[in-house]
Amino acid sequence: MSVGEAEIAFVKELFDAVGEITTRKMMGGLSIYANGQIFAMMRRDGRLYIKAAGDLAKRLEAAGSILFTYDKKNGTQGHMNYWTLPEAALDDPDAAVEWANASLDANE
Repeated sequence: MSVGEAEIAFVKELFDAVGEITTRKMMGGLSIYANGQIFAMMRRDGRLYIKAAGDLAKRLEAAGSILFTYDKKNGTQGHMNYWTLPEAALDDPDAAVEWANASLDANE
């Protein structure tokens, strides 16, 4: 499965208050930008991640978020500084926007 138009519309609606939301399809998933700055991504399975490191990553982990991991060719596991958007924020645009703005502020 790859990200389709319904998922893109969902992301744009969820993060509408952040700014101009644009997307770019990549490897079946989606890169998500606000005013030209990447702050989130969606995997091909529809799981939504917010870019975070340091204190923001700790806050996301405390909220139950999971770090993005992947299997490398050499059999080890790698990770990227993206954490799942907390479940409650998937149905709450205000909460989603707070997380998005925190990501954008932390990654300026």
